[in-house]
Amino acid sequence: QVQLVESGGGLVQAGGFLRLSCAASGGSFSSYYMVGWFRQAPGKEREFVGYIRWSDGNALYADSVRGRFTFSSDNAKNTVYLQMNRLKPEDTGVYYCAAATNYRGNYGIWGQGTQVTVSS
Repeated sequence: QVQLVESGGGLVQAGGFLRLSCAASGGSFSSYYMVGWFRQAPGKEREFVGYIRWSDGNALYADSVRGRFTFSSDNAKNTVYLQMNRLKPEDTGVYYCAAATNYRGNYGIWGQGTQVTVSS
């Protein structure tokens, strides 16, 4: 059973940057079509951040993060990264990665989440 582990969260000032990692253990991301990122702020619903397609690195971003966030992957490390630049207080939340086996975005496997806090 593949497990996803996020890391890299923390506290950063507005305008700063963080890089989150999503590592797969017990299996490979090659078994999945794409890896998505989501976030959830306190008292709010979970928000889709975007995804990266494992086969070719093609990515899609939510409007709220496009131009500031970048996905990347390292096949050898079986890891997906989320580079977050020019962070804003509204980027605060728990960030989750998830893996989907098809283009429909049926995310069947989720990580435990990592907290990102952006201070103003």
